[in-house]
Amino acid sequence: MIKSFDFGNEPRQDELSSLVAKEVQRVLAQHQEVMKERSSIASRIGTGNTAATDLLSGPPQQTIHDDLTALASEFVRRLAAEAVGRSNETADEAAPLAARAEGRRGGTVLQARNQQSECVRIEDWAGQVAGPTYLEQRFGIPRSTLHRWQRHNDVVALRKGARKHVFPLAQFIDGRPAPGIQQVLSLIANPRPAWLWLTRPSARLDGRIPIEMLKQDLAAEVILAARDFSST
Repeated sequence: MIKSFDFGNEPRQDELSSLVAKEVQRVLAQHQEVMKERSSIASRIGTGNTAATDLLSGPPQQTIHDDLTALASEFVRRLAAEAVGRSNETADEAAPLAARAEGRRGGTVLQARNQQSECVRIEDWAGQVAGPTYLEQRFGIPRSTLHRWQRHNDVVALRKGARKHVFPLAQFIDGRPAPGIQQVLSLIANPRPAWLWLTRPSARLDGRIPIEMLKQDLAAEVILAARDFSST
C-alpha cells in the first residue's frame, strides 16, 4: 500500500518531507473512504447486528497504523542514507583541499629553506649580506634610495634566486655605499667578480683590501688597480 521510492536518485530533505506529507494525506483519504464504505454497509445491515459492529471496529485502524509506521520507517532510512552520503561527499571534498593546503605549506617552507640556504652560500664567499628590509630597518636606507643606487651601480647587488638581490654590508659606511664603488663596477661589470676582487688582498695594492681602502677615501688608488685588473 506504500509507494516504493527510487533509491538510486536521492531527493533532498525538503523533497522527502513533501513526499511524506502527500503519502500521509493519501493514506488518510483512503482510510476515510473505507470507513465511509463500511459505515454505509453497516447502516444497511442494521446497527444492532453483530456483523455490522465487527465491521466498524475491524482492521482499518490497524491498516492505517501499519501504513504510517512503514512510511515513517522508510522516511527515517532515507534521511539516514542521505546523511551518510553528504558526510562522504564532504569528506571527499575536504581531502583534496587538505592535501592542497599541506602542499602549499610544504612548498612555502621548502622555498624559505632554499632561500636561507642560498643566502648562506653567498655569505660563504661574499661575507654578511642583507636585503632591502634589513637595510631600511637597521641602516635607515629607504628602498627607493637603495634601488636608485642599484640602478646607477653605486652599490654591489648580488642576485639571490630569480629576481631578488642582496647587498654586502661591508660596502656601507655611515649608511651610504663607499665612494668609488661605481667606478669599480664600471671597470668590472659583473658584480660577483667585482665584489670578490674588492674583498680580497690585491697584489696591485701591496696586499691591501680594496673595499677597506675605499672606506679610507683612497678611491683613486683602488680605481687604478681595478683598471689594471680588468685589462688582464
